[in-house]
Amino acid sequence: MKLLLSSLLSLAAVAAHAQNQVQTIKGRIYDEASGTPLQGVIISVTDLSPVKGTATDSAGNFILDSIAIGRRTLKISYVSYESKTLNDIEVTAGKQVNLNIGLQEEVKTLKEVTITYNRSKDKNSTVNDMALVSARSFNVDETKRYAGALGDPSRMAANFAGIVAGNDSRNDIVVRGNAPTGMLWQLDGLNSPNPNHFGTLNSTGGPVSMLNNNNIDKSDFLTGAFPAQYGNALAGVFDIKLREGNRQKDEYVAQVGFNGFEGGAEGPIGKNKRTSYLINYRYSTLGVFKELGLNLGTGTAVPIYQDVNYKLVTRPGKKSKLSFFGLAGDSKGDFLGKDIDSTKPDLYGGDRFSNQRSKFRTTITGLSYDYQLSELSSTKLIAGYSTTLQHYTKDSISDVDRSEYPNQAADFITGKLSLQWLYQHKFNAKNNIQTGVIYENISYNTVYKTMTPGQPDNVFQDQKGNMGQEQAYIQWKHRFNKDFSLVGGVHFQYLDLNSSFAAEPRLSFRYVFNSRHSVGLGYGMHNQAQNVYTYFVRTPSATGALLTNKNLGFTRSQHLVATYNLNVTQNMRIKAESYYQAIDKVPVTSFASSYSALNSGASFYLDNQDNLVNKGTGYNYGAELTVEHFLTKGYYFLVTTSFIESRYKGSDGVERNTAFNTGYVANVLGGKEFKIGHSGSILALNIKVAKIGGKYLTPIDTGLSRQAGEAIYIKDLAYTEKQQDYFRADFKISLKKEYRKSTLEFSLDLQNITNQKNIFDQNYDARSNKKITNYQQGFFPVPLFRWTF
Repeated sequence: MKLLLSSLLSLAAVAAHAQNQVQTIKGRIYDEASGTPLQGVIISVTDLSPVKGTATDSAGNFILDSIAIGRRTLKISYVSYESKTLNDIEVTAGKQVNLNIGLQEEVKTLKEVTITYNRSKDKNSTVNDMALVSARSFNVDETKRYAGALGDPSRMAANFAGIVAGNDSRNDIVVRGNAPTGMLWQLDGLNSPNPNHFGTLNSTGGPVSMLNNNNIDKSDFLTGAFPAQYGNALAGVFDIKLREGNRQKDEYVAQVGFNGFEGGAEGPIGKNKRTSYLINYRYSTLGVFKELGLNLGTGTAVPIYQDVNYKLVTRPGKKSKLSFFGLAGDSKGDFLGKDIDSTKPDLYGGDRFSNQRSKFRTTITGLSYDYQLSELSSTKLIAGYSTTLQHYTKDSISDVDRSEYPNQAADFITGKLSLQWLYQHKFNAKNNIQTGVIYENISYNTVYKTMTPGQPDNVFQDQKGNMGQEQAYIQWKHRFNKDFSLVGGVHFQYLDLNSSFAAEPRLSFRYVFNSRHSVGLGYGMHNQAQNVYTYFVRTPSATGALLTNKNLGFTRSQHLVATYNLNVTQNMRIKAESYYQAIDKVPVTSFASSYSALNSGASFYLDNQDNLVNKGTGYNYGAELTVEHFLTKGYYFLVTTSFIESRYKGSDGVERNTAFNTGYVANVLGGKEFKIGHSGSILALNIKVAKIGGKYLTPIDTGLSRQAGEAIYIKDLAYTEKQQDYFRADFKISLKKEYRKSTLEFSLDLQNITNQKNIFDQNYDARSNKKITNYQQGFFPVPLFRWTF
């Protein structure tokens, strides 16, 4: 490690670079409520001597040239609007800085009023100005900075209050005790499928994210009582925004790490510079090594994946913008027991008595048109199409003669056509509304069966067709004065498969006592349709297979959130939130059992439960505390603590822990940047420590399992066996070197530096007749090189 850092610093010392490296800061300023570009806004770089400044043009655009590299402070001022100060904007030699900044009009003002806070990285301030509680923004810097995040938005979000990960192999997240399946993903406003490699039909996560963090703009993450524009979700929302490519010059990025070899480009198209492109492609590192004949300890099971993220933006006129965006990714992995050599290391494990082959593909494509109707109103149209594919086969291998025979086969294919319309209007400084309509037509072709030699196939799923889902909403924000804001709205949704309908009221407010204290309260009713697979599980009968789940209605949840925020200083805050969530209309069995759909996603096996009815209940409540110092003067820290209680009742009427009732989660993160020399080089050290309460598992009946030759669980004691607490510490070291027109970065993320053995699950090994415990990832180093130019 010392030798590697020494080599990099030596290379930097002999490289030619200018003593006064400079870069460009540019962006767009707009009215937060109406989306109207603001002309004449003053932007100043206040930490330069002399101060440098400029003003926005008629399209709200600005350009600041020849800004010295380093971390810079910007002040944005406009008469009758709240001014903003953006601290620690990172300016590097390899890439121009592009900012999109919304300003809020002052309710009472005859002169300019300045309210100073770190807007671009302030977690109290979201891109969506309708979100007043249980929401925070994040940016690409956080996905790159946090130890253990690996550039993944989901793994980054696992550090926030109320969020539980606890699974090292995947990025599924549990929001306040809810199942991971309760998440909603949006990509530039388009409702999207699971954007992760190896993401199964019944999950919202996976081992590797398809989202490229080099393409992400400032985005929002919401965890409860979210605004009326979001529907068909019970737990939370990832509202991902993709940034636009540079319209002034071509820029490139090359990157290699454990997650893949990656290349990206962006820049203008045409001489008038009204059009820009942005594209990034990645191919799995292990896949490249496999082609080269190298084995890094993964055995014969090598996960291979590739993905592309893109966005093309053009401006046909001064008031319009047309965007074409999306991503596509495919992944495959073969775990072949017939090829396993037990004398060699095998990172991904493997079963010597089965061959498993899987293939996944996801595409998300969107076309949006924005038009400024007037200075006070705008509209947006989005058309999108997304697809998912999951193919899986399993062959069993005889432990006698090593012969192979088919055991399982699954094919799940979905497609979704989406049409969306949005309209927003600002009446005055106190009032603005937003309304929209969403139509989705979902096609599906699902097949799943198990096979036993000499017996008929056991078919759990064999369905093909399509269904429509419609959503509509309206929401209004009223500012009584500069301190008191209220947002109210209602969301509607309808599923034509079984004529399910829901009307959902939403209401929240925030009151600011002074520049330091604020309180908020939010309520929201939220409904979610069942997974496509759930509706079409087959029930055998004398007259043929029945679809006993097809008429399942929405699961309903009601959120109540109270929040308090204290700005200790301009760059440090303390936030406390408490919540209660009542859940009903949960699918449970029509006969007495411990089953509940609230535990869906606890494992990654298909849920083939039939005969379900909407009669289950559950609840989640808890308290959260966040202490955060934003990156200023070269350091930051984030401390989050959450206390969680998550319970449910199945059709047997017994109240139990859910699979996600960990009780508590605590995260401590921090980092420090050190300047090296006078050329802009930065050495950064980052650490993360996480402690999570042990999960509850269902105990295995070893006697019955021995007789059956497979795991038999004591379902009457579902989720009563508590496991040991989860603990993990990560440490990340990075070095950034500035050259004349490029930036070179190296980082080494040391995951689980204590090599802690955290329990993943328990199972039964039929061949050894023993209950076995499976553990999660041990110590694992993840290097990364990035070059921007």
